[in-house]
Amino acid sequence: MNIVLLSIHIVITAILITLILLQNSKGGLQSGVGEAAMYRSRRGAERIVFIGTIVFAALFFVTSIVNLVIR
Repeated sequence: MNIVLLSIHIVITAILITLILLQNSKGGLQSGVGEAAMYRSRRGAERIVFIGTIVFAALFFVTSIVNLVIR
């Protein structure tokens, strides 16, 4: 059971890293420092990557807690 859960955790981690690297790097802390930050909604593939990142981050958190409890 522990090996299966650890394997799932590793796959979720790889997918989460990929989704984070696919995100647009123009937003964030630096965009609001020197200029007025404008609100822009996410559309299309950018929205799918954003929602996927949230989902896989939650799955990462859940598998981390379950892995800790099983040990």
